Amino acid sequence: MTGDARGFRERFAMVMSESGYPRMAARVFAALLVSDDGSLTAAELAEELQVGPSAISGAVKYLMRVGMVIRERDPGERRDRYRVDQVAWFTAAVSSDEVFRRFEDGAREGLKVFDVGTPVGARLEETRRFFAFLRREVPQLLTKWQQEESGDVAAARSGGDKGK
Repeated sequence: MTGDARGFRERFAMVMSESGYPRMAARVFAALLVSDDGSLTAAELAEELQVGPSAISGAVKYLMRVGMVIRERDPGERRDRYRVDQVAWFTAAVSSDEVFRRFEDGAREGLKVFDVGTPVGARLEETRRFFAFLRREVPQLLTKWQQEESGDVAAARSGGDKGK
């Protein structure tokens, strides 16, 4: 891997890390993303990232749990390979609905304690409305993405230009 490619990999991992992904999981995902076929063994990841096997193990478990990476084994092989899931970002976005729901429910619970007419209540109501909005809108965006990815660009864009 060239120095430019390595630099990009680490910058992309930093973007993921700054967005809330654990640092080592971000590095592993970025390494898989920029590998030639999108797949590496744990040993290859450890060598590429200059870290120990336990760091790779923890990162891979996290990435598999959140649906960003899948484990596969070629027939007759003893070592697992880890691969970027082709729908990793879609899966991450879909799973965000649960997070949005928790924030919405948490704010709603707070409104039982703080009247909406108070500054605290007003902030909680805005928080509740914001996450309710995301829960309504993100699924529509994901549907449009699926349409675009399936080649149905016209259907994905219909209705999307109404405000222009």
